[in-house]
Amino acid sequence: MISIGNLEIGEFPLLLAPMEDVSDPPFRAVCKDMGADLMYTEFISAEGLIRSAEKSMVKLDIYDYERPMGIQIFGENIDSMREATKIAEASHPDLIDINYGCPVNKVACKGAGAGILLDIPKMQKLTEEIVKSTHLPVTVKTRLGWDEKNIRIVEVAKRLQDAGIKALTIHARTRSQMYKGTADWSYIAEVKNCQDIHIPVFGNGDIDTPQKAVEYKNRYGIDGIMIGRAAIGNPWIFRNIKYFFQKNEILPAPSLTDRISVCKKHLLRSVEWKGERLGILEMRRHYSAYFKGLPNAKEIRTKLVMAENVEDALGFLENIFEITIN
Repeated sequence: MISIGNLEIGEFPLLLAPMEDVSDPPFRAVCKDMGADLMYTEFISAEGLIRSAEKSMVKLDIYDYERPMGIQIFGENIDSMREATKIAEASHPDLIDINYGCPVNKVACKGAGAGILLDIPKMQKLTEEIVKSTHLPVTVKTRLGWDEKNIRIVEVAKRLQDAGIKALTIHARTRSQMYKGTADWSYIAEVKNCQDIHIPVFGNGDIDTPQKAVEYKNRYGIDGIMIGRAAIGNPWIFRNIKYFFQKNEILPAPSLTDRISVCKKHLLRSVEWKGERLGILEMRRHYSAYFKGLPNAKEIRTKLVMAENVEDALGFLENIFEITIN
């Protein structure tokens, strides 16, 4: 059984990655239904939290059916991160996760996210301060390094463990790769095989099929897998991986009925969480992924994004069979 502190999360847990503008409560609900063992909020700005910015505060929403849940925060200022940890703790998550992996310029170039990989001593100090400021388990998600010439992930893992974290997730790309190229899990294996590392190590990057999940589990010896982009429009990936682990068989692709049903649930959760106007708007980014590969997928998406209320969206979802058949 893999544990983060006293939190047990399964024999080989599947984690849903924190993704900006994706990993909100409605999306998490459908992923939980499909077997995600541990999930996280979207990453939240420490500066936004300490200023009570609405965009940051709403991301703290956690529901009991989602648990276990982690709140992920990012920032470069130690005092701000310490204060943000206290604010996040008040929402009663099961753990606090620190984002040391975001590669986008507006975060990394300010020394937060993956930017802190250029200052590993500060990374360790910041982590120590967060660990000391909360009674909750603290975990970290990071990348291999800033670029291919600055990969010091084994050293980073040791320092973070010494700072007190209870688990580490490694996205097997450098910051300079962004989300391109191939994730190199051999570096994750180096961390996992290091005799000095005793905390759970989770791998992230390029897992998009059950076969690959099993292959990487066996090849790299990791304690669990974090799945990000592959779950967008495909929350079934968690169920499918678990089934393949158990039966060594591939489940059939979700039927059109399955897709419509999960899309409906996602839509209704979105409206319930954000209200009808915002719920409808925020759901629009998901339609293409749910119906990708179907006949007339473009027409389906176009009609769904034109829906201005729940009744219209649900009515059109009911009529998708006619479009795909005709």
